[in-house]
Amino acid sequence: MNTMSTVCGFLPPQLARTRLRSRVTHPMNLIPFIPDNAPFSSEQRLWLNGYLAGIFSDASAHGGATSIQPALPAAPVIPLTIVFGSQTGTAEALAKKTAAEAKKRGFEPKVVCMDKIQGEELAALKHLLLITSTYGDGEPPDNAQSFWELLKADSAPALSDLQFSVLALGDTNYSGFCEFGKLCDARLEALGGRRVHARVDCDVDYEAPAKTWTDGVFLTLCGDGATEPESTPAELPVGYSKKNPFPARLLTNRLLNAPGSEKEVRHFEISLEGSGLSYEAGDALGVMPANCPDLAAALLSELGLDGEEAVMLPDGTESSMRHALLHHFDISRPSTEFLAAAAARTPDGELTALLDPAQRDALKKYLWGREIIDLLPGMTMKFTAPEFVALLKKLQPRLYSISSSPKAHPGQVHLTVAAVRYTAHGRSRKGVCSTFLADRANESTSVPVFIQTSHGFRPPEDLTRPVIMVGPGTGIAPFRAFLEERRATGATGKNWLFFGDQKEATDFLYKEELQAMVADGHLSRLDLAFSRDQAEKIYVQSRMLENAAELWSWLEAGAHFYVCGDASRMAKDVDTALHTVAETAGGLSQDSAADYIKRLKNEKRYQRDVY
Repeated sequence: MNTMSTVCGFLPPQLARTRLRSRVTHPMNLIPFIPDNAPFSSEQRLWLNGYLAGIFSDASAHGGATSIQPALPAAPVIPLTIVFGSQTGTAEALAKKTAAEAKKRGFEPKVVCMDKIQGEELAALKHLLLITSTYGDGEPPDNAQSFWELLKADSAPALSDLQFSVLALGDTNYSGFCEFGKLCDARLEALGGRRVHARVDCDVDYEAPAKTWTDGVFLTLCGDGATEPESTPAELPVGYSKKNPFPARLLTNRLLNAPGSEKEVRHFEISLEGSGLSYEAGDALGVMPANCPDLAAALLSELGLDGEEAVMLPDGTESSMRHALLHHFDISRPSTEFLAAAAARTPDGELTALLDPAQRDALKKYLWGREIIDLLPGMTMKFTAPEFVALLKKLQPRLYSISSSPKAHPGQVHLTVAAVRYTAHGRSRKGVCSTFLADRANESTSVPVFIQTSHGFRPPEDLTRPVIMVGPGTGIAPFRAFLEERRATGATGKNWLFFGDQKEATDFLYKEELQAMVADGHLSRLDLAFSRDQAEKIYVQSRMLENAAELWSWLEAGAHFYVCGDASRMAKDVDTALHTVAETAGGLSQDSAADYIKRLKNEKRYQRDVY
């Protein structure tokens, strides 16, 4: 190994570019230049001390003038803006990771949330990387709404000087897969931007395509003067994370519904002792489930396999077929690749016709309630074990809003989970993770978990601020955590909760806890909406409108407004009701009400945890 080239990799650029012209004297006779606590080995310190001594001894011999080659001009620093739109924090984390990579390559990166971008700032950008998720059926994340309004407006600035690329995050199980990223990509081009790298659309298993995009983007941009980074050792997992979940222990599994309910909502308490994991109220817990053994056995039977066949796992290692189906692959929802392969082996052609992009809605309707196992009968040829797993998607963790405050329950994390069970097409169906927790996790088995940090769903830092929380059904989860947190921190601001479900007698989740909080004054108001207790269905948004005047007075007093639950219907209905409150109780016009709600969002006083 060339010692000089090895050690110069640690030197500042100016020293790395110098050229030694004199011979180095014996190191033992030197006054050391490099301190013992410098980040070098003893051998490297010894060499560097000799190297620097040679430079300065050469300078002394020539009247103080060193024979140092002039430093090469520094490579130009290229400003790079990385904007993100994120609902759960994944896109934000990727943006920060991309920024770290950009800095290594000589860029000057700036990470900005989409809701912070103004028109004049957008117009001035030269290099832009856009990383965004899509939620619901093709909608922007909450913190991307204002950016999209700016981008799609007729008054949007011309972007003829902009170079850009888009990384879109999504889930192929939704019809609007990566739709918001696609819209942004097309609009940036329409405004005159030049795409330096093709958009990459990532499914839930996003790590590999995201890296491909990052490498491709910088390969192109480095032609503008940036540098390729020196190779670095592969990243090692540090602590417990999504890539390395903690094998937690389940402490409590309690049914929250009373007998006679049509629902099955459970309260889980999980120990984090010994994990080093910490969380805050508003965060989510990632749970890596195992698949149902009965479903895995049924698949093996349908395929005519015994489960001992050798197959490759997503990480490139070998496993038995049975183990792979239980722990590594999604064996419920058919992937796009599986659908295409199934269509090729199905003689009637129905599935082939449905795969036409024009039949997207019909395909969605056809697949409702159908799983992979429903598509196997009637095929002209069975899959081999390797063929089958090659068509499956990687099993993904599920994220659940945490329903506890760490201050109230140190060393524990609580979840509020609805167990999914239903019958469709003659078969019983089970939610992968919800029934893993409800049926198969116990004190003798581990529950692999990690913390998913929320970057935009927190109780107000100002403890005097009032809070209004709207959380029907399992949407109550983070608000139980908020109420516990605000009690523990001594918050003096008032608390108002809107909760609803089907029937009060059977579906009043955490009834005793909430009533106790009302009794002692911690919960200032509790408004309930049980939809099936009367002929006319009443929902949480109905209660909001009934109490519009007081709700408006709380907002005007600085209250923070929170929503948790179903994105497709409930959250939209609540948002509509909030606009109506601003119009009726606040006396605002429709446009002024929209501006008011937008201001609440910009001030982080209107936050949503929706799914």
